[in-house]
Amino acid sequence: MPLTTRYAAPAMADHPLPAADVARDWLATMALIRRFEERAGEMYAKAKVGGFLHLAIGEEATIVGCGRALRDSDYLISTYRSHGHALVRGTPAQNVMAELFGRVDGVSRGRGGSMHMFDGARRFMGGYGIVGGNLPIAAGFALASDMLGTQDATLCTFGDGASNQGTFGETMNLAALWHLPVVFLVSNNQFGMGTALARHSAVTDLQVKGEGFGVPGMECDGMDVLDTHAVVTEALRMAREQRRPVLVEAITYRFRGHSMADPEEYRTKDQVQEWRARDPLLTFTARLEADGVLRDGEAAEIDAAAVAVVDAAVAFADASPHPAPESLYDDVYVLGDQVQGLYSVDTTKSAGPGPAGAPETGAVPQQMTAALEAGEEA
Repeated sequence: MPLTTRYAAPAMADHPLPAADVARDWLATMALIRRFEERAGEMYAKAKVGGFLHLAIGEEATIVGCGRALRDSDYLISTYRSHGHALVRGTPAQNVMAELFGRVDGVSRGRGGSMHMFDGARRFMGGYGIVGGNLPIAAGFALASDMLGTQDATLCTFGDGASNQGTFGETMNLAALWHLPVVFLVSNNQFGMGTALARHSAVTDLQVKGEGFGVPGMECDGMDVLDTHAVVTEALRMAREQRRPVLVEAITYRFRGHSMADPEEYRTKDQVQEWRARDPLLTFTARLEADGVLRDGEAAEIDAAAVAVVDAAVAFADASPHPAPESLYDDVYVLGDQVQGLYSVDTTKSAGPGPAGAPETGAVPQQMTAALEAGEEA
């Protein structure tokens, strides 16, 4: 019998709604993520944001559905498309925006930028720029929970492209072998950067890719916040109670390009419009209005409140100072004589005695350290 649960996603109307205040919170959070991402794109175009910028417009139901399935004590680890994950964990929008601006009031003090959000106090353990690089780290969090004997679970989100990385198989194997309480959620937005799923993965039913390692799979409609929440909640229950990893595939779509530098030549406008007809904010709003949860005009008020929060976030970020130049070496992991080593020495040459007068191994980094400690330019 296969491990995978073939989950036929029901229509949104078939899922019961949470309590009215909870449903409004979910919609408000989705609206905040949408408006935040739209404004982040505008700020990038105005050169307020440096580096890369990956927007999650269209994926709000996946983010909120899985985020609201977590306990406060659970761990969440994301990818470079991580602004929404920080927001869903409760990180103030102003600090997320300040990080995009590279300012000291950012969540990573302006040193991480778009791809490296982090909020340890809320157990959002970061966005990571390396595709698939967060998978083994997530297993580490789950291993810590297991060794400490807690009921804390870990949720690791990644894209469909990362399911082809070596870290995917390695992590699935160890997580199953060690019975770790971790849920791996692959956001299948149909493209690995600009490469369609069928062109980069021999197996396109991504929920089954963990079977060979002993990891059961489930599927959810990532455009439906109710379905995503229901499936991820069950996956987390299995991870917590049965002490086993679970792989969840969320079928979703991003309405914008892979990044702001993406010309989107790999898909047509008609394809994007077809998915936009299933806009998760519009469909969830319609459900709440149909069930009498929202009064007339309340959806517009929720959206206006989200815009106001983002306006304030931009103003806060713009007023926040840049990191001082003298703080460049703050929080550097190795700066001193703790490690005598090869981290700045050419190791491609064969070992053996060098020419007369050549510096010993480790001399270059130690000279740099001495200069910095003396206040000199390296």
